[in-house]
Amino acid sequence: MKLLKFETPGISHYAYLLADGGEAAIVDPRRDIQEYVDAARSIGVRIRYVLETHRQEDFVMGSNAIRQHTGAEIINGTHEIFSYGDRHLEDGEDFELGSLKIVARYTPGHTPESMCWVVYPKEHEDDAWGVFTGDTLFFGDTGRSDLPDQERAVENAGVMYDSVHRALAPLGDATQIFPAHGPGSVCGAGMAERSSSTLGVEKTYNPVFLEDRDRFAKKKGEESKLIPRPPYFRHMERVNLEGGLLPPKGPGTVAVLSPSAFHDAAGDGKIIDIREPEAFAGAHIPDAYSVWLGGLPIFGGWVASHEDAIYLCTDDNAQIERAYRHLTRIGLDDVRGAVGFSKWRGSAQPMRRGGAITPTELRGASGLQILDVREAGEFESGHIDGAKNVYVGHLEEKLGDLGFDKDKPVVVTCGVGHRAGVGVSILLRAGYKDVRNLIGGMKRWSKLEG
Repeated sequence: MKLLKFETPGISHYAYLLADGGEAAIVDPRRDIQEYVDAARSIGVRIRYVLETHRQEDFVMGSNAIRQHTGAEIINGTHEIFSYGDRHLEDGEDFELGSLKIVARYTPGHTPESMCWVVYPKEHEDDAWGVFTGDTLFFGDTGRSDLPDQERAVENAGVMYDSVHRALAPLGDATQIFPAHGPGSVCGAGMAERSSSTLGVEKTYNPVFLEDRDRFAKKKGEESKLIPRPPYFRHMERVNLEGGLLPPKGPGTVAVLSPSAFHDAAGDGKIIDIREPEAFAGAHIPDAYSVWLGGLPIFGGWVASHEDAIYLCTDDNAQIERAYRHLTRIGLDDVRGAVGFSKWRGSAQPMRRGGAITPTELRGASGLQILDVREAGEFESGHIDGAKNVYVGHLEEKLGDLGFDKDKPVVVTCGVGHRAGVGVSILLRAGYKDVRNLIGGMKRWSKLEG
């Protein structure tokens, strides 16, 4: 038996390849599947099955792509959401992979169709080796419970508690846990920084095992309502109703444009500047959004939708492939062109400056409007006196509620400055005259104040 784990950068998504006897199953694949295909080939196995734990919300699933490329069967549960599958297993039913028995367990709560897949070696059929838990059970946490219906988040959390205690808790304490996400995912909060875990370990510190049902449901349900829900989740849910999309055409389809051609074309779309926020503050293309390269898998989907034509401003052309992958993994496929800022800077095209300020400068200043674009929980844990809190993902829709004077300076802060960069660009697009990024953010401010 062999197990390989694959992490999708930016969204902390984990997919797995489980192999035995020359056959393999892929668990929760994303749409760009070549990494999985290459891995199966390298260890000499054939991908026979795709296992799904639930309809993913934060990335485009690759189930259809795997099936089309390899002829693999899609195995999932009996809920109507899984209608596109090839084999639908009831709770407790199983199938074989080489010498392994894999048992389906129905575990609703995170979503109504959620499944876990328990792996038993045939020579030890009473002892589970591992379980693929999807978003039902993470290291130190469980998945959010508001996605099916925000108003029923507490109720759903109770259902998830029941699922864990009915289907997972009775498995042996040595059973290994293989979740679909890790820290940094927007599908949960409070995940532990661990590389591995077992049910026995989780029972010692995971709230779903330590708290009673009512306390857990209330706490998890209220917590889930506070986690931002990116707008692209709805699009992911729709495309994943059919097992996801086929792989995108590839970054080679993104044209590298001259500054004048970029200027003429980008008027019909949205410009995303993927440089670091300090570079954006120095100079940028007017009306561009600032979303640093590593933030595209989440924040690209806050500033643009699958209906938008997207144009990229980069440090160099080598960044285009990574940016394209990040965007297409959340269904933003219409990336039409890119320009290097060094080329733009040397042209006759217009430029605009942002602004930056250090914590030391801010502490000695007065009359500044301060906007904190972190999540509400982060803000409540400590913030600058007088700051107003609006999460960056909701900033554009709540501009009218800010109550700031567009003609007076605004300082934007977050944890270290990346999300603040997104906020700076949104305010500049809205006509604010002087917007400054607090470089180093609250991390540096706290050290200064401490």
